[in-house]
Amino acid sequence: MTIHKEGFKILTGVVVALTAINLIMRYFYPGNQQMLWGVFIASAILFLSIASFFRKPRRVMFLHENYVLAPADGRIVAIEETVEEEYFKDRRILVSVFMSPSNVHVNWNPIGGIVKYVKYHAGKNLVAWHPKSSLDNERNTVVIDDNGNEILIRQIAGFLARRIVHYMDVGQEVAQGKELGFIKFGSRVDLFLPIDSVIHVDLRQKVKGGQSILAQIP
Repeated sequence: MTIHKEGFKILTGVVVALTAINLIMRYFYPGNQQMLWGVFIASAILFLSIASFFRKPRRVMFLHENYVLAPADGRIVAIEETVEEEYFKDRRILVSVFMSPSNVHVNWNPIGGIVKYVKYHAGKNLVAWHPKSSLDNERNTVVIDDNGNEILIRQIAGFLARRIVHYMDVGQEVAQGKELGFIKFGSRVDLFLPIDSVIHVDLRQKVKGGQSILAQIP
């Protein structure tokens, strides 16, 4: 387990701020050891809590041709037919993975192929399980084409999240299981699959990014 590169700047700022707070408390209350220890312990807990958002596991990916892997760690919160309005503009199967604050927040490519579409949308910060979060929240959409089978991946920021990071460019060839991006502090990832895909997960099932099989595409 290591710290993801997206966390370095934030964690450096946290260390500087907490160090300053502890030095100020020591300056004004040098004799109050109980208070100083309390501030130090609270600072350590806060730092470790924030660092946990940016942990990056060493993970063996289970690559499967014609299968769609989970793009993130989390729990399945939606499996339904819907109309995808941004790119396909037709009916697709939506599978949503909700990432709680305790989950790893790295996102992985569910399939390999050629990146056909990338678009970032600024937006609101509704809770990630809100029905309108997929359309109203800060989000980033990526479409990957695997030999004619196109999969849309939508990273959606949640209530705590303020920045979505992606590593995709149109025309880029990407491999299944490689990093797609990162969502800071929480959220959800939606997958829009071909309508005749065979779903391999159930509602509320826990999945692991790059390891759990979500669906089989025709």
